[in-house]
Amino acid sequence: MYDRNLSHYIVVTGILAKDGKFLITKRAEWEKAFPGKWTVPGGKLEALDYSLRDKDTSHHWYNIFENLLKREIKEETGLEIENIGYVTSMVYIRPDGVPCVIVSLWAEPKGNSEIKLCNALSDFAWVSLEEAKKYDLIDGIYDELFILDKFLKEGKNMEWKKEL
Repeated sequence: MYDRNLSHYIVVTGILAKDGKFLITKRAEWEKAFPGKWTVPGGKLEALDYSLRDKDTSHHWYNIFENLLKREIKEETGLEIENIGYVTSMVYIRPDGVPCVIVSLWAEPKGNSEIKLCNALSDFAWVSLEEAKKYDLIDGIYDELFILDKFLKEGKNMEWKKEL
């Protein structure tokens, strides 16, 4: 049983889609969580992601996840993004017991910029859904690629299901 009062990390991940392919990145071997596994870029929300900005209304900041994703994609891959959309969400319990709410988004890279990986990532690949099966992906990443692929090809939004 989990402590109902436990705070959560909020993490946003982003699948970049271009020409029918998806960008996946390989985590460095020294990473604590999922070392050497393939994933998509992303990172956790910090108060500085909004608190230094002017509020969009008298009480609120908008586009927090979208702005976080833009920052993380730029830091991790050197790419700028546009046309951000929603894929799915989940909760992951870290090895230290802290729950992470993960919001999975997708976007398109702007222009034809060269990928420049940060030191926490060791490799990258642009893959089709079929090619993604050949990589040692973090559990659930293939499902997210499947959901996005279906949306891009058929225009149908779908929820994650155990059968994916």
